[in-house]
Amino acid sequence: MALAIFAIAALSVMKAVSQHLNTLGYLEQKTFAIMVADNTLATVRLSGEIPTTEKRGKSKLAGQEWYWSVKSTKTADGYLRAVDVTVATDSERKKSVVSVRTYVAN
Repeated sequence: MALAIFAIAALSVMKAVSQHLNTLGYLEQKTFAIMVADNTLATVRLSGEIPTTEKRGKSKLAGQEWYWSVKSTKTADGYLRAVDVTVATDSERKKSVVSVRTYVAN
């Protein structure tokens, strides 16, 4: 009986550890993707030119290739543009990890 209780407890601990490790990997990937998005936004802001069409590129960070795209859209008031940066892990950009929006003056 004690062996059965120990086995069930051990399985529960193993499942909890596995979930914790999966969460750590997800958070690490999301953190690096946010860094790529922030770097891309900084580059756009420093260039002084807000793209009116979609711009795509890739960056290398933490030993991984990251694929980003930048799009801007007009806002209702006309004084601002919304700039969206999406970061993905695949070159087709189908597996988006993070998307960030900021507003810039026209």
